[in-house]
Amino acid sequence: MLTRQLLLSAVAVVAAVPTTRAANFEVDPSHTSVVFSVSHLGYSYTYGMFRDVKGTVEFDKASPEACKFRFTIDAASLNTMNEKRDEHLKGADFFNVKQFPQITFESTAVAPAASADGKTLYNVTGKMTMHGVEKEVTLPIELLGEGETPFKDYRAGFMCQTTLKRSDFDMDFMVGPIGDSIGVTVSFEAVKK
Repeated sequence: MLTRQLLLSAVAVVAAVPTTRAANFEVDPSHTSVVFSVSHLGYSYTYGMFRDVKGTVEFDKASPEACKFRFTIDAASLNTMNEKRDEHLKGADFFNVKQFPQITFESTAVAPAASADGKTLYNVTGKMTMHGVEKEVTLPIELLGEGETPFKDYRAGFMCQTTLKRSDFDMDFMVGPIGDSIGVTVSFEAVKK
């Protein structure tokens, strides 16, 4: 009898604890940018972007552990504003977009990060797949703002600035003359569903 009362009490306590449910957002491709830079011969930087990005976000500022970030980039949407270079980058020496058409990221853990200047920062750990190679990466993501907009929707805006090594994803063609470290900036808005 005592065991039954303890069990019922435990169930009542668990039921009384509010559960956090992150809100669902869809990434707005028209307000999303994925820009990269790479050193060329140590003399200059070449910049490019991916034009086709899709994603979803489950977001609750008060409960980062409930958040999730998922992105899919069409690797063939790469654009460096030089058609000949773009074709080379899409080919077998680099992204090999025919064999590996997508770059994906799916978070597995989100934790708040320290900020000395009052910014809302998160360390977002997850699995990134690029060029057929899956790696665990941790991305620093900043919440730029969230709220109702003049367009009668609710949005959250984020930014990530990080560095990836292309050789980690088996893209090691001409490492040295062409930099291995790739600077990546992702800025995106997500609309609450």
